[in-house]
Amino acid sequence: MRFYQFTIGTDRHVGTETAPGELTDLTSIEPRLRTTNDVLNAATITGSTAAAVANGVLQRGGGDVLSYESFSNGTGNAVLLPPLDAPEVWAFGVTYMDSMRERQAESGTPDVYAKVYNAERPEAFFKATGERVQAPFATVGIRGDSGWDVPEPELAFVIFDEKIAGYTVGNDMSSRTIEGENPLYLPQAKVYDRSVSFGPCFVTADSIDDPQKLNVTLTIERDGKEAFRGRANTSEMKRDCAYLADWLQRHNSVPDATVVLTGTGTIPPPDFTLAEGDIVSIEIENIGTLVNTVVDV
Repeated sequence: MRFYQFTIGTDRHVGTETAPGELTDLTSIEPRLRTTNDVLNAATITGSTAAAVANGVLQRGGGDVLSYESFSNGTGNAVLLPPLDAPEVWAFGVTYMDSMRERQAESGTPDVYAKVYNAERPEAFFKATGERVQAPFATVGIRGDSGWDVPEPELAFVIFDEKIAGYTVGNDMSSRTIEGENPLYLPQAKVYDRSVSFGPCFVTADSIDDPQKLNVTLTIERDGKEAFRGRANTSEMKRDCAYLADWLQRHNSVPDATVVLTGTGTIPPPDFTLAEGDIVSIEIENIGTLVNTVVDV
């Protein structure tokens, strides 16, 4: 089941996809459910699932129906938000062979990436607080002190009650200039204003047959033309989602609704860098398409 969060005026709402391109507003039926977090909390308390909670509400009938297209073209009175209220966003790097090779190529100390790729312990880093997360169709940033910047299309999973509750699409914006200069600059290459977006929806784990068999497509549009397109598949990940979730939570308690980015297998070529006004689209099979516009920050 797919869940979306949005605002109508100043009010928070959560909805679920009940037909292709259509959402039913769960909050219009049950005002106590205003966020996806509320739905997941209700499922935990009742010992059920998010889908069961949503279906119980839908059975009452009478919910408002919204068109997803109205979010993308701005014709409705609802504004799309990130699909969960994530208190923390974490990320893993060097989880794909291509990612290791590209980071070796950009770095003056390439051996560290091969060591991480082949090690038992993965590379984990803190990516963002909730306030830094950008919504679908909102802007994502490239740093003013960096000359080589790329989006990183990534499958993201959501931890709730210490388990993987579901998945979403993530964009881990990155400065290759800064990280390539010195691996110790990784936090500055990764953590800055508007450096991450995820969405457009949260898909429950029981709706994804195998998270390690999903196609990931990155498209970058510039001046109305396609400037880059690349594809990968999550089957190429050296470490799967369950492995990453286990390592993240070793001696490190994370709050419910934490979003975890799992690394990228699609990287634009060395002669490509993002520019203000570029439109970044990331599509992950069986989840959805995340669209953002690039700005300088």
